[in-house]
Parts: sequence; structure tokens; C-alpha cells
Amino acid sequence: MSRRQVFGAAALLVAGLAVAACTTTLQGRPVSVFDDPFRVAGMDATDGPTGLRPDAQDPTREVADSDGGDIDALAAAAVSDIEEFWAQAYPETFDGAEFTPVDALVSWDSTDFDGMFCGADTIGLVNAGFCLDDNTIGWDRGELLPALRGANGDMGVAMVLAHEYGHAIEHQARLNKPGTPVLVAEQQADCFAGAYMRWVAEGSSPRFTLSTADGLNGVLSAVIAFRDPLFSEADDLASIDEHGSAFERVSAFQFGFTDGPGSCAAIDLREIGQRRGDLPVLLPEDQTGELPVAEESVRAIVDALNISFRPARPPALEFTAEAAESCPDARPSPPVSYCPATNTLVVDLPELQVMGAPQEDVDTNGPATGDNTAYSVLMSRYLQAVQHEQGLVLDTAEAALRTACLTGVATTALTRDVTTPDGNTIALTAGDLDEAVSGILTNGLAASDVNGDSVPSGFARIDAFRVGVLGDEQRCLARFP
Repeated sequence: MSRRQVFGAAALLVAGLAVAACTTTLQGRPVSVFDDPFRVAGMDATDGPTGLRPDAQDPTREVADSDGGDIDALAAAAVSDIEEFWAQAYPETFDGAEFTPVDALVSWDSTDFDGMFCGADTIGLVNAGFCLDDNTIGWDRGELLPALRGANGDMGVAMVLAHEYGHAIEHQARLNKPGTPVLVAEQQADCFAGAYMRWVAEGSSPRFTLSTADGLNGVLSAVIAFRDPLFSEADDLASIDEHGSAFERVSAFQFGFTDGPGSCAAIDLREIGQRRGDLPVLLPEDQTGELPVAEESVRAIVDALNISFRPARPPALEFTAEAAESCPDARPSPPVSYCPATNTLVVDLPELQVMGAPQEDVDTNGPATGDNTAYSVLMSRYLQAVQHEQGLVLDTAEAALRTACLTGVATTALTRDVTTPDGNTIALTAGDLDEAVSGILTNGLAASDVNGDSVPSGFARIDAFRVGVLGDEQRCLARFP
């Protein structure tokens, strides 16, 4: 996010990971038959086993150049499982056509000089891929898959291989003409991976299980980790080998998980362009994408939201964190709490600064961290005030998803420069959307009710936020009444 003076002063911006805040999950009966907060794409949102089954069927595929270790065994099981899914789904998706597996699986160790994949040396190749030239799937057992398993469990490995197999499906089904942008092919593959994960979550896999709460949250974390780096308009590499932002890739995954593999062919440049709309993709040359988390910035963002939403009684701001404890009708939800009784936003500025601390290593895969991880929480509490003014209930699971949706609306509103009375201009920048998505998945506060309680499914939280980003206030109120 950026803040600048209208006379053209340089923008200052900040990034950070939501590490200090957490939410509890709401329990009870759903309050809407249209969008059930306790279901994920029609499935119950439940915790349970996730990963390789103790009684998993043996792999049906052998791995060339394997070291015979656990990582290659896991990868072979994943590819065997993915092929079993496609043996069923491919004819259903592509007019009865028969599915043909890839010709071979190849493993290498990126720390070893002795390895080849797709005609190239694999030393330093920390990657997985589909090789069109010889119709093979390969992976790095030395660094990539162990890191994925450590960060996201067995299903992190299965997710990446399901994505790579998605490229094989694209080729076999002749979905794309020569010259189709990488961006399209990558998000189609994300979508196909989502369809496979739905099959696992439904209990159809003989090798893996996937819970629809924490298990699916972990898979989404893996999707976010493989987002594009943040480029500026001056970067020569911008738009070259583009895969998509975290928001875009998670959206594509959710299409496949919710609507099945038939929905993936609909992803093309036009569809991606519609999803992007006017959302920023590249940083302007004179900006860093970082807005320091400070009282001045908080006030400026609230001023911008007042202009965008025009409440009859804008909420007051209070920077004494202890004031949240005396609210008679809501529990504190630091680092930003909303008290309906006094119509006040209570900001714990030190905790908000921790949440908005800069990412230490921008080259490390993981959650997208930054200033909007913190400011999206501030926006969500402001949207509680907007809802309160309209007489809406604020302490239910439905309210939590409504808040996420309206936070998405506010996020899109701030992609257009908003000039505040003190002469500041507030604007969302490239990367801010990904920071909000990561925060919604990891801490859930921007998708919580007035007490800071959220729903168990990160998938449902992100989906509600996406509805708002791509919709408007009325769509949120209609979907989450």
C-alpha cells in the first residue's frame, strides 16, 4: 500500500507477517443455507488425518534415477494417485477420451552433479516439472520436495506434483495453442491440481487423506508459496514466465476444487484479465510497496475508507490498547478491535507494527508478508463499523465471512487513489492483495467476527474475500446476509 502527498512526495510503504495475532474458530450451526460457513465447496469443514494413509496402496509407477528413499517413494505414490484420479476424470472431462499416463518419472538431487532431466543438467535445479519433449514428470529429491514436506506435509508434495501433472493433461487434451502465455498454462494447472485435491478430500484416494480444515489450509499455503515474485515496472523480467500472484493462483485452485476439472479449460487470458480488472500487478518505479505502520498511516487509511464508504457516523480511533477490554458488547481482537457500543476502533499500535514487520528474506518461499497483512485487519474492523451502522449482526460465523467479503471490497476500492482531507493519497500497490490473502489464511483476523472468531476453513475465508475483491458491497450483503 502507498501513501503520498498530492504534490508528489515519494511514497513510503511496509511489509510484514501476521505473527502475533490469532483467532478462535466459531462453532455451532450454520446461519445461511446459501453460504454455509462450516462447509467447504459443499463439504463439511472438519479436521482429521491429512497425508499418506498408513494402509496406502503401493505406487504403480517406478522412478528413474531414484535413490530409493522416502521422498521418492512419497512422490511415486503421489503421481500414482494423481494418475488414478485422471483415469476416472479425463474421460468425463474430455468427451470420453482415454487417459494416457506420462512415459516416465525422473528423480534427481539438485546438490549432486550427476543428474539429467529434459536434456539438461540438474545441478542446482531446485524444481519439479513436466518435460514436453519426452513426456516425463521429474522432481528434485535433494532440496525441493523435502522442503515442501517439511513446510506443508505430504500434501505439499502431492500438490506440486498434481500441478505438474496438470501440464501433462493440458498437452494431452490439446487445450492450448502454440504461443499460449505461460500465465494461462500455469493457472490451468493450478485448477487441475485443485480438482485432484477435491477427489482426495472426498475420500476417493486409496493413498492420501485431506481434511477440509487444517489439511486444506496447508495445501493453500503451498499454492501461495509458489506465487510470482513482486516486480516493478522497470524490471526487465516482468511478465516473462509469469505464473500469477498468490491471489490468482489460489483463485484458480479454488475453481478446480469447487467446480471440477471441466472448469479449468475456461481459464484463458480473457478470464484472467477479468479477474485482474484494475488490480495492480507491477510496482511503479518510484515505489517499494511498503507503508510504515504508524499512527499517521492508520489515520490516513481510515480517512480513505470514510471517503469510500461514507458512513453517517464514522468510527472513532483510539490508540490505547487497554480500552478494548472495557467494551461492553465485544471482546478484544488485537491488534485492532471494534467496539459497537462506542463505535470505536481500538488500535494496539505496537502489535499492529509486529504484524506489519518487513519480510526478512524476500527470496524465501512462504506466506506473502507485508504492510497489508496488518492494514487488511484494520480495514476489516472498520467494515465492522459499517455493518453495525446498517444494523447487521456482528458476532456470528456468517458475520465473519461477510467481514472478509467487505474487506475484499475495501481492498479493491483502495486500488484507486483516494485523496484524504489532509492531502495524503492512499492507494493499494502490487503485492498488497497477496499479503491480505496470506493473513486471512494464517491468522484469519480479517475474516473474523466482532470478537475475533473466524471459521475453521481458510478456503472459505479466502473465497469470501475473493467475492468482495471481484464484486461489491451489495454482493457481499446478499451472499452473507
